[in-house]
Amino acid sequence: AEMKKQREFYHKLGMEVPGDIKGETCSAKQHLDSHRNGETKPDENSNKETSEEKQEDDNDYHRSDEQVSICLECNSSKLRGLKRKWIRCSAQATVLHLKKFIAKKLNLSSFNELDILCNEEILGKDHTLKFVVVTRWRFK
Repeated sequence: AEMKKQREFYHKLGMEVPGDIKGETCSAKQHLDSHRNGETKPDENSNKETSEEKQEDDNDYHRSDEQVSICLECNSSKLRGLKRKWIRCSAQATVLHLKKFIAKKLNLSSFNELDILCNEEILGKDHTLKFVVVTRWRFK
């Protein structure tokens, strides 16, 4: 029963079960025995529910993630400011995501022309916003 639960868990996440040989699944005998013992009941709607849940999860767009609010201020005379200087996004977003977003909003040819600063310090492109909040904005 424990192995079956483990396989269902990994299958739900769309991952391979650790230690499994590719293509190995539980035998038909195990499957039938579990049905006879009343552990699981065949349900046609269960597949529909899981596919609907996956579709709903796919359309989440990180809205259920921890969120951060950011004030984007332009300190360059060469660039115009954004219409809305406050944005709210996932804490999993990176500084590179911000650079691409700003470049798109300002119709810049390349996002490499931008630097994002926090407390007068240039941020690394691979830093997540959560990392920036924890390391650079913790006491503000």
